Amino acid sequence: MRRILVAGISGSGKTTMARRLAELLQLPRYELDALHHGAGWQKRPEFEADVERFAAEDAWVCEDQYQSFLGELLWERADTVVWLDLPRLVIIRRVTWRTFARLVTRVELWNGNRERWRDLPSAGHPIRWAWEQHAERRSRTETLAARYPDVEVVRLRSVGEVREWLDSVARLRHAG
Repeated sequence: MRRILVAGISGSGKTTMARRLAELLQLPRYELDALHHGAGWQKRPEFEADVERFAAEDAWVCEDQYQSFLGELLWERADTVVWLDLPRLVIIRRVTWRTFARLVTRVELWNGNRERWRDLPSAGHPIRWAWEQHAERRSRTETLAARYPDVEVVRLRSVGEVREWLDSVARLRHAG
């Protein structure tokens, strides 16, 4: 595993998994949200070029997102996809908790951006998007996995499976 893409819907734990894998495997990690969002939640003009640049490197970990801008670039370059295919209710609980924690603490996310109460009803808000797009995201990831048979896909369907798999990666890393 040298070029690892972490797939899943909003709230599945992509960023946490990417961070943990980068630490365990001592690989560079690139957070696509940080590369994508400029001030005022506007897309940074250099987003695609930044992703193209790191995707050409020998080793990296990042989340599978922004395919509307990137197409299948990251799938084409990845050797491993860790797919966090968790149940919808787990996802909704996580994304709701994360949203409200961010709203209450007013934590800065990327480039000065913060979650805002007024954005909750919007169609693109992560809570609503995760609910409505859960099945579509699963179907799209299945399609991509079939299209890229040379990419090893690790499909994790529960929080327990995620924990067990990460523990096995840690054990292998420390044994080697």
